[in-house]
Amino acid sequence: MKKLLNIILGLLLISQLSANANSIDKTIFQSGINKSAISISVKDIKTNKTVYKLNDKQPQMPASTLKLITLPASIDTLGEDFQFSTKLYKSTNNDIYLKLSGDPFFKTADLNNLFDIAKSKNIIEPKTFYIDDYIFDDVEWGEGWQWDDDLNPLMPKFSSYNIDKNLLNIVVAPTEKNKPANIYTTKFYPVTFMNLVTTGERNDLTLRRNNSISPDIINIQGTVQKQETLQIPVNNPKRYFKLRAENAIHSAKINYYDKIIQKKTPEKNVYLIGEISHPLKDTVPEILKKSNNFIAETVFKAAGAKYVNNTGSIENSLKMLNDYLKKEGLNTDNIKIVDASGVSKNNIVTADFMSEFLVKNFKNQIFIDNLPTAGEGTLANRMLYFKDNIKAKTGTLSDVSAIAGYITARSGNVYAFDIMINDPKSKTSEKKSLEEYILRDIFSNF
Repeated sequence: MKKLLNIILGLLLISQLSANANSIDKTIFQSGINKSAISISVKDIKTNKTVYKLNDKQPQMPASTLKLITLPASIDTLGEDFQFSTKLYKSTNNDIYLKLSGDPFFKTADLNNLFDIAKSKNIIEPKTFYIDDYIFDDVEWGEGWQWDDDLNPLMPKFSSYNIDKNLLNIVVAPTEKNKPANIYTTKFYPVTFMNLVTTGERNDLTLRRNNSISPDIINIQGTVQKQETLQIPVNNPKRYFKLRAENAIHSAKINYYDKIIQKKTPEKNVYLIGEISHPLKDTVPEILKKSNNFIAETVFKAAGAKYVNNTGSIENSLKMLNDYLKKEGLNTDNIKIVDASGVSKNNIVTADFMSEFLVKNFKNQIFIDNLPTAGEGTLANRMLYFKDNIKAKTGTLSDVSAIAGYITARSGNVYAFDIMINDPKSKTSEKKSLEEYILRDIFSNF
């Protein structure tokens, strides 16, 4: 009798799962988006069993949902108490060393503060000024990043020389009607503007830069009606940083006018003057809620540096990541990861891999606490139907939309899910609308 009851319950469960799957299949059919362009995996958190799948073993571009994988691995390596610390030292030879940490929050005010501390300790005539930039290698962009995105403020270069988010502020100010606008930078940096902006009745500005001819000439055209500040990635972060360092030295009235030289900080015969630190925990909401690519790449590279106890590089970061995934018991045969942020179209994962990863990280508290829910971060205007029943990361590239995370269904069951849509024939809004309706099916029926 008991055996018969178990068979009946099993058949009822299969029947229910089939009905749930049919609701999603119907939603996809009604969307008009080709089924073959969609990958979905939904897993029960408690059992790790797949309750719905569609092309779940088919490699797809994850876009920014990749941060769900690279960030936990980085935190595991660095430790939740890790600090990005930029330190200023003085040697017994009266040299000063600025040891960089690649701190993504480091800014000009921090640099000024360090040299004010040096001045307060009567360090006014150093013999030589060295910068220790060995924390990271000199590769400043990710593999497969698009050359035509080099003016995108969401994709600045990242390096040991991170400062002011590696962004240059450009002010475009109106003058008299139909007359050329005024254009200037808020901080000095050797850049030339081709000013084709006139004072008009609205703000409509376009920026262009031709790196193959002259990366420090910016063509700005259009009209401006009220003052506007634009941000563009600094083309040469090292040059920008050194200019800020020179300004900081002179502002502190320290007498040094010679070259700034790259050199590793000695282990002996130096003492700490001052340091500026920012905690790793501050990067987590920036990466998960705001999808900050610059910070994601910096944290990933810092983890690679700590993993090998040497200079950080993408190769070292990927070794760290692969070992983390193996430790988690995940099969990496059908994935390829080349950066931390998902910007590169060379990244590929499967929906099955992503959902399994999410199941294994469900008890990762710092991770869960900082995933945005409806109305937060990149979900600020999305998924409002679910209120607090969803925690998810979005991803968008040209022709690609993705979302992955956790959803609590009306039944009370919690599911890890991944949806990736790579379809050049549909609009981004149509892809994102389909994602929401698929999640409504999961919420209502599972």
